[in-house]
Amino acid sequence: MNLIQAILMGIVQGLSEFLPISSSAHLVFTSNLYKVMKGIEIVQHSNEEVFFDIMVHLGTLAAVLIFFKKDISKIIKATWHALKTKNWSDKEAKLGLFIIAGTVITVVFALPINEIAEKLVYTPSVVGILLFITGFTLLYSEYKSKKIETKKNEVNLKTSILIGFAQGLAALPGLSRSGWTIATGLFCGLDRITAARYSFLLSIPIILGASMVYPLIKIDLHEAMLYNWNAIIAGTLVSGAVGYLCIKYFMKFISKFSLAIFGYYCIIAGIAAAIFFTICS
Repeated sequence: MNLIQAILMGIVQGLSEFLPISSSAHLVFTSNLYKVMKGIEIVQHSNEEVFFDIMVHLGTLAAVLIFFKKDISKIIKATWHALKTKNWSDKEAKLGLFIIAGTVITVVFALPINEIAEKLVYTPSVVGILLFITGFTLLYSEYKSKKIETKKNEVNLKTSILIGFAQGLAALPGLSRSGWTIATGLFCGLDRITAARYSFLLSIPIILGASMVYPLIKIDLHEAMLYNWNAIIAGTLVSGAVGYLCIKYFMKFISKFSLAIFGYYCIIAGIAAAIFFTICS
């Protein structure tokens, strides 16, 4: 891991984490494309690279926390008050409850496929196929959403469970987390802003949990001391800064335009990646 590679991957993570184009797929593509250009075997995937992936995800997590800090504060206060008073009438308290429910469902469905997800890192051609599926899902969700006359601006329990299930499936690289959660929200009748906001808020406990658990069970401290920390820190800071700007402008974009452009992009990029890495493998 060198500084240029880290900064490039930080930019990729910051852009693709919140755009519905699968950050995990683009990290896989970028990392493996770099290896192909350097003549390194694709099967080689060091612990440092895995740790770096965790760190750039923490960078984009910081972006969500900063951008939605007022929303998060309201949700936490309302949820805590509801827990003490047993009164869940406040809509922010309900949203906090639904985020918890969605997170539980995500964990239930993500854990069994986690081993498969880790292996897909070494098969970028398959990740390309999954990205193609994401593109089709985005286009179909827009098609179905247009047929729903009255859009909802609040999440309910059923919707939170379905979106949590979608987020669980998106543990597979190529199945965009934001893409599948927003698309599921549109299928359930949410407007784009509400679907995107809930998608970003729902990402917080999952990214935070994964980032805390992984180092505790898999990181060798002696090995970690040898990592290129300058590159890791630079990539993390870049991913956070780019991620913040991405959220800011994506929320403006999605309030006016459909997800179709991202759907077409995922289809084209997925096919191109599947063909390229099949040839190079």
